[in-house]
Amino acid sequence: MAGLYEKQSEMYAKKRPRYPDVWFSKIAALTAGHHRAWDAGCGSGQASVSIAEYYDSVVATDVSEGQLRHAMAHPKVRYLHTPEDLSEDDLVALVGGEGSLDLVVVATSIHWFDLPLFYAVVNRVLRPGGVLAVWGYNYDIHPFGDKLQGKLYAAMRPHMDPRTRLAMERYRELPFPFEPVGVGREGEPADVDMEVDMTLDDLVGFVMTGSVVTTARKKGFDLEALVKDVMKEVEAAWGDPTVARKLVFKAFIIAGKTKR
Repeated sequence: MAGLYEKQSEMYAKKRPRYPDVWFSKIAALTAGHHRAWDAGCGSGQASVSIAEYYDSVVATDVSEGQLRHAMAHPKVRYLHTPEDLSEDDLVALVGGEGSLDLVVVATSIHWFDLPLFYAVVNRVLRPGGVLAVWGYNYDIHPFGDKLQGKLYAAMRPHMDPRTRLAMERYRELPFPFEPVGVGREGEPADVDMEVDMTLDDLVGFVMTGSVVTTARKKGFDLEALVKDVMKEVEAAWGDPTVARKLVFKAFIIAGKTKR
């Protein structure tokens, strides 16, 4: 999946929303220690820099070199490229070794992962009292969810990578073999709201950073005209397109600890 975000990596860094600070304080409260954390599939670091406010050091990894080139700098965050052919042992060593981590997070990307490999690594690198937290969002964005989830998603669906189905279905079908810690569980993610101030241009940019844009173009289909058409309907309800509005991403999260 590395190539899906290469071309739009700069726009991704600019247009993808930041996660609420309160999420990270709540996640940090779940872990016994606050020394080392790993942000897996970190993209351009939207979660990495927030985790760093609660942990002494953060290793942030991604398969996309383009994403990492545009990652947000932070003195406590170390960004590392992880080739797709990296072995389990090599990945364990890269992120710190056996029993080295207090927290592992995956922000809106676990649906791309080789889950058996990733979960095997998590079980090895988390120390006792450590937690894995994964979350995501899709096109359910209020107050325009009907237009984005309806016409836009329906048109995009044929071009979507099958793996994105997990996110579209709110991780309800995501295998998650970890002991619940009070924040969702396998098959029952917890619902969380993510409030973001966006202009209409920001929202268009967000939509155009989706992996489906790349997969559609590879098939010779350009989604830009479709996005513009749907956004005309959104603009009619938006008002002045240069004025930021408060949007609510209806997100979902699951957290757990290793079963020892």
